[in-house]
Amino acid sequence: MSQCLFVSDLHGDPNRYHQLFKALRGDPPELLFMGGDLLPHGYYTGREEEDFICDVLWTGFRELQKELGEGYPRVFIILGNDDPRVNEARIHALGEDYGVWEYIHHRKVQHGDYDIYGYSFIPPSPFGLKDWEKYDVSRFVDPGCTHPGEGMRSVAPDYDLEYSNIQLDLQGLTDGACLERAVFLFHAPPYQTSLDRAALDGQMIDYVPLDVHVGSIAIQRFIEARQPLLTLHGHVHEAARMTGRWREKMGSTHLFNAAVEEKQFALVYFDLDDLQNARRQVIPTS
Repeated sequence: MSQCLFVSDLHGDPNRYHQLFKALRGDPPELLFMGGDLLPHGYYTGREEEDFICDVLWTGFRELQKELGEGYPRVFIILGNDDPRVNEARIHALGEDYGVWEYIHHRKVQHGDYDIYGYSFIPPSPFGLKDWEKYDVSRFVDPGCTHPGEGMRSVAPDYDLEYSNIQLDLQGLTDGACLERAVFLFHAPPYQTSLDRAALDGQMIDYVPLDVHVGSIAIQRFIEARQPLLTLHGHVHEAARMTGRWREKMGSTHLFNAAVEEKQFALVYFDLDDLQNARRQVIPTS
């Protein structure tokens, strides 16, 4: 039995973190997955996020670690497109130094006979912060979106902006590995699924209708071709409301979405040995 909890897109909301810590105290899972967009909007300066990381994120998990002792879960964290990357080094260091979480963007770690992968990047979007945006499968950008080389960044990229893309990253990250018992913690959902449905109906740019599906083609193709055990997603808050679905199955792969709209918080509970019976609890936060 591998009891797990998945959350995403908390956006630095203290009420959401209060609900998360309450759930962890009441019924600690073996594994906790946190799927990005964890910090408050700091307008890319890093100052607001620095205070939040220390006062809320680290302090909350450190207190839980002391309270739960051996019952403290193994915590996997990635950042999302709203999290300025200037905070990445601090998130990584705090996790390493105190063992409160493991930062796993573009990494593979193991838990028993499961392989756990993390990946933060999303395809080009209309949003201004580009720290966690890459081209998807080519340098095509949808109408209304801006190129990864435009917009704002909190740190300089450590990769080639023009030729790096999500598809190549996923190929390099997995390098032909068997993924039958692999879990992927993504921020972006796969393209053209119930998990990437945005509220863009009827909207147009220069007389071109916007695609209501805003997920990653690379992630969609990757899941279809490689069939990991489980993929976890966030990013598109309204998808579950628009489609009535927070989970999907693509071949043998289970896909779960934990993003919800404002004034709500979602907890996705699952057992890695019994994914069919996963459940999602949505809690009002105001």
